[in-house]
Amino acid sequence: TSAYSSPAKSLGDPGITPLSPSHIVKDSDADNAVEQLFLVVVAIDFGTTSSGYAYSFTKEPECIHVMRRWEGGDPGVSNQKTPTTILLTPERKFHSFGYAARDFYHDLDPTESKHWLYFEKFKMKLHTTGNLTMETDLTAANGKKVKALEIFAYALQFFKEQALKELSDQGGSDFENTEVRWVITVPAIWKQPAKQFMRQAAYKAGMASPENPEQLIIALEPEAASIYCRKLRLHQMIDLSSRAPVNGYSPSDTIGTGFTQGKEHVRRNRQSRTFMVENVIGEIWSELEEGDRYIVVDSGGGTVDMTVHQIRLPEGHLKELYKATGGPYGSLGVDYEFEKLLCKIFGEDFIEQFKIKRPAAWVDLMIAFESRKRAAAPDRTNPLNITLPFSFIDYYKKFRGHSVEHALRKSNVDFVKWSSQGMLRMSPDAMNALFKPTIDQIVQHLSEVFDKPEVTNVKFLFLVGGFAESPLLQQAVQSAFGSRCRVIIPQDVGLTILKGAVLFGLDPAVIKVRRSPLTYGVGVLNRFVEGKHPPEKLLVKDGTRWCTDVFDKFISADQSVALGETVTRSYTPAKPSQLVIVINIYSSEQDSVSFITEPGVKKCGTLRLDLTGTDASVPNRREIKTLMQFGDTEIKAMAVDVATSKSVKVGIDFLNY
Repeated sequence: TSAYSSPAKSLGDPGITPLSPSHIVKDSDADNAVEQLFLVVVAIDFGTTSSGYAYSFTKEPECIHVMRRWEGGDPGVSNQKTPTTILLTPERKFHSFGYAARDFYHDLDPTESKHWLYFEKFKMKLHTTGNLTMETDLTAANGKKVKALEIFAYALQFFKEQALKELSDQGGSDFENTEVRWVITVPAIWKQPAKQFMRQAAYKAGMASPENPEQLIIALEPEAASIYCRKLRLHQMIDLSSRAPVNGYSPSDTIGTGFTQGKEHVRRNRQSRTFMVENVIGEIWSELEEGDRYIVVDSGGGTVDMTVHQIRLPEGHLKELYKATGGPYGSLGVDYEFEKLLCKIFGEDFIEQFKIKRPAAWVDLMIAFESRKRAAAPDRTNPLNITLPFSFIDYYKKFRGHSVEHALRKSNVDFVKWSSQGMLRMSPDAMNALFKPTIDQIVQHLSEVFDKPEVTNVKFLFLVGGFAESPLLQQAVQSAFGSRCRVIIPQDVGLTILKGAVLFGLDPAVIKVRRSPLTYGVGVLNRFVEGKHPPEKLLVKDGTRWCTDVFDKFISADQSVALGETVTRSYTPAKPSQLVIVINIYSSEQDSVSFITEPGVKKCGTLRLDLTGTDASVPNRREIKTLMQFGDTEIKAMAVDVATSKSVKVGIDFLNY
């Protein structure tokens, strides 16, 4: 019985002594038996700014189908994904998602719209909240608060229903949820609580359940991208080292130099949403030898995260060489800079008021900015025009008593002018300046990763994710790192993670070795040794001298862990009558930790062993053997009562402790 998490509250820390601090490594190849139970794998790329799903039938894994096109859509944004926006009625019931939510909200009368709850870009909250719980709130555009878990569950439920409907329409009969294995993508840099939060939201949405956790896999975004990039053929990518950057969406006929016009496997008809994935390992791989290394940089709306992989032939399994790193350097940073610019011109007090009083018009303004943001390019010479909504101009005049034009003349912002058509006219330099802080952070972070000893001799850098479409980012990465490795962008760069997540769901064992992001362990009592242990840690109990607060390490930060490898410990209940053992789990970013009281060591979760229902007529010194796995995308645990060999119910919880 493997347990992901149980909503049990911590019951204090009974004094536990570990019996056998042994690491047992065994390679389990029994993972492929499960796969046949599901007819289809559906992956959901739940992004900060946009989301989508794709699927593949387990009988024909080489075909990946990307979801139907969405109604709605924006000028200047070609996309198979839909904005991650959600609208609840004034009664807090789900109303709509994506373009539909945005358009409906936009068409509401301002007197009405202030009662509706509109959410966008809410995924970042899971990254930025230090103490995430099931009770964490999100704030709607009108300032009202709703539980984050409800919003995430509504969004996942929406995708679940859309996907099942599409599968049913396609197959001509109703498709059952039980026939689907779901995959949800999250950034690799997310901490354990955020991953568990996603899993709980998916349970609430009815995708899987605590009794059947295997039905849902959490995939890490750059890993998914990496799995897809291995399969690339030359005509499916753009090699920045051999040509000028083009937007990632270039139709294949513009791909000239350095490209062999391979057979077009993406069926030529642009409406087709089926991608053929070669069963062979892609041509890019024919250049990779055993042990070669490459780095995947996943740059999305909210976060940028990167992972370093090494290829293991002949099967092409992947091994992670350095723990996933990154940060909140997604394209949202560019939006914040634009907002700061508006505050500089029109005053922060006005912008704050405008967002609250005219939330729909603010959304409009950001949509207008989005399409111009996508037109920014290193060599652009003509200005970019951003239409100001009428209510912005109108409300500003009421608020300040003078015109928007006057404000622009008065502000000392050189690069932004007023055009007589009611637009902000930005010079290309002004637009590029909005990108600069975010792009600088990405390049800076990448440089730090390249300087790590584990990251020498990288052959390729794959730039993926929605933000990778930006020619400004492409150019910055190419000029900073082009001399060290080949910078490559897959053609449908915004869909890379989605397609990779489907492949991961079909074969989750493809990544054989990962790196632990943190050091994990528990607090235990050890026999007190004079001269070794500090005297203030001495505890005398029934005549025995114990040292308290000793950190018993399960795994170190950046230690490599194989898939299926377990860390084993045995625990004994303090009293024979004890029915529940609760063990606190601690984490640290440092490798060497001796005591749980050291600075930087935090309590991060609980391990709960439930001994009810196991036979009590066993010897009075019971031994519960606990096996923990750190090599998967989530931390998992199982436990056995040694005397009876029966499995013990175990919960490992990073959210409610």
